[in-house]
Amino acid sequence: MKAKPGAVLTYGALAVGALITLFPYYQLVVMASNTTADIFSVPPNFAIGGKLFDNLREVFSKVDLFGSVLNTLVVAVATTLLVLFFDSLAAFTFAKYDFPGSNVLFGILLATFVVPTQLAAIPQFTLMAKIGWVGDLKALIVPAAANAFGIFWMRQYAKGAIPDELLEAARVDGAGFFRTYLLIGLPVLRPALAFLGIFTFVNTWNDYLWPLVVLIDSNHVTLQVALSMLNGAYLKDYAIVMAGTLVAIVPLVVVFLIGSRHFIRNVAAGAVKG
Repeated sequence: MKAKPGAVLTYGALAVGALITLFPYYQLVVMASNTTADIFSVPPNFAIGGKLFDNLREVFSKVDLFGSVLNTLVVAVATTLLVLFFDSLAAFTFAKYDFPGSNVLFGILLATFVVPTQLAAIPQFTLMAKIGWVGDLKALIVPAAANAFGIFWMRQYAKGAIPDELLEAARVDGAGFFRTYLLIGLPVLRPALAFLGIFTFVNTWNDYLWPLVVLIDSNHVTLQVALSMLNGAYLKDYAIVMAGTLVAIVPLVVVFLIGSRHFIRNVAAGAVKG
């Protein structure tokens, strides 16, 4: 059976797009497995070298990579779980329940998008200092337990995805608010939760500024802060930095693969049922 020209062009475009997307990751492996001199050689070097394990040993000798990965994993997992719970709960309420002041409250919530997160660093640090959380991982987890973007995203999804008839049926059966949220809201919101989970985990994992500020004079160091310590004051060993970066992106790739499969599977299931 002969392939249609349109299909050939489509698959060809997808293949080119995949190569363009994956090339920076391949180049990261190349840089992490060579020396800094090899990285800046002319012509450019695109071959994977044999220095990867030497560079990784150098990384582990300079920073506590295992400790920083563990700290970041604790913060990222805890923050993601809290965001998924609180944001979906608030979004379900805004989307499907009318209560006095709901529109005003949601408008104030959207207004927080206008304020850059950097402006909140000083008052947030002052608050953390007053309650004694400076230098503690709680200062990274609790302030990030809910966010306006997640509530907005989940609300927009819930408004169209959750039929009002299901909620009415649940009320007739005597289900309360929280039971309705658990048994009706959450199953329908799974694709949106998968996206929000990936988005939150990646952002938390890559956060640098707030951990650098609030974990000052602390034994707790997150991964991005640890990687910044690989940079020398006068000389940068790019091969070492890239080796550390390679270790840092492995959990992100795993989370993306797991989360994206869950997201696509639930979207496809919803499309078939519809």
